[in-house]
Order: sequence, then C-alpha cells, then structure tokens
Amino acid sequence: MSDRAPAGKLSRYDAETFLYHEAALLDSWKLIEWADLFTEDGEYLIPPMDDPDGQPGSSLFLVLDDRHRLGERAKRLLKKTAHAEFPHAKTRRLVSNVGVQDSGEGSVQVTCNFVVYRSRAGSTEIFPGHGIYDLCVKDPGKIRIRRKRAIIDTDSLRSQRRVSIII
Repeated sequence: MSDRAPAGKLSRYDAETFLYHEAALLDSWKLIEWADLFTEDGEYLIPPMDDPDGQPGSSLFLVLDDRHRLGERAKRLLKKTAHAEFPHAKTRRLVSNVGVQDSGEGSVQVTCNFVVYRSRAGSTEIFPGHGIYDLCVKDPGKIRIRRKRAIIDTDSLRSQRRVSIII
C-alpha cells in the first residue's frame, strides 16, 4: 500500500511533504523559490485578526498579495534596505494537524496548524495560527499554491509588534 495519491489527487503524506518543503524554504530565507511555488494567479493573504473569515474588499487585510506583489515582497525582504529583516531574523516553522479535502479537477484544499518562531535582536516572537491552502495538483511532484490564507490566531500583535516576515 502506498502513501501516495494518484495524479490530480493529494494524499495527506504528499500534502505534509509539500508544507514541510514550504516551511524549509521560508526558514532558510529562500523567498524567491518560495514565491515560485505559487501559480501565476496565486494569492497570499493574512486576514485581520478580528475578522479571520473576512473577504478582500470588505476587510482590511494585513497582507493581500497577488503573484506579482508576492514576488516583489520576496525580493524586498532579501535586500539590506529591508531594515525590519536585516540582518535576517532566525525563524522556525512548525506545521501540524494537516487535513486534505479534494475540491475536484486537480484542486485540493489543505488545512494545517502552524507556529512560527521569529528571533532577532535579542527577542523571540511567536505567531500561532492556521493555514488554508488551495493547491493546484497535476501530480504529487507538481504541486502549486493557488491561494494561501494564513490566519494568525492571536487577538492582537502587541507582543509581536508587526508582521515583517512571511507567515
């Protein structure tokens, strides 16, 4: 019996492997490679903490990037002029409780819980949350992110001060 799913489908094993790969890219600051995981019409969203189910156009999102802006964000964060992240923070992402739901025609919704630790300038910040991904799956080796919604599960950013990293 294989842990792998047929083409166009995604097993939990394949979803976890993909999410672990994404976390590794982000933790090693390979942001351009991370941005390349998105489809051309891909979106990256961090909704407001007081309206986690909010929709673009009716809520003020912390981050609402299309694929182009996402690539520009990645490039900007890698520059020395990105003072909030230079030198780069040390980050560590933990991903758990992965769920997979087939949405049909090569589209899969994946959910997970996450914790992101960010350490810089003698301080460590913790960002707990959950993610909702819409993935485009041609086969388990060719997975792309159509939409990533990272919901920060705190009631404020007072202790973290800001979101200057990619969650």
